[in-house]
Order: sequence, then C-alpha cells, then structure tokens
Amino acid sequence: MLRSFLKDESGMGTIEIVVIVAILVGLALIFKDGITAFVNNLMKSIWKTPNATENMTNEYK
Repeated sequence: MLRSFLKDESGMGTIEIVVIVAILVGLALIFKDGITAFVNNLMKSIWKTPNATENMTNEYK
C-alpha cells in the first residue's frame, strides 16, 4: 500500500503549477523596481504623461 501511494502521481499537476506561480511571484518581487521603471517608460511613450504608474498608486494610498 505504501509503495502504491509513493508511485501515485495524481496530484503532481497541481504541485507543479503552485511551484511555477511561487517562482513567478518571487521573480516579480526581486525585479519590482525594474518592472516599475519599464512600465513607467512604456506609459510615457504611449500617452506622453510622466510617472503614469505613480498616479495610479497614489489613488490607493
């Protein structure tokens, strides 16, 4: 019974997705400043408004 339990892979898909999401969240936290700068530059080039993400974040403070 123990051997069959250890060989059972029915929940592996869920575990893999949780690990991938955890890695993505970790990378987002590590590169938060770079991502914010990239989004600011993108917003500036699209709408020609400075610090577009600062305006959005100030609304939630």
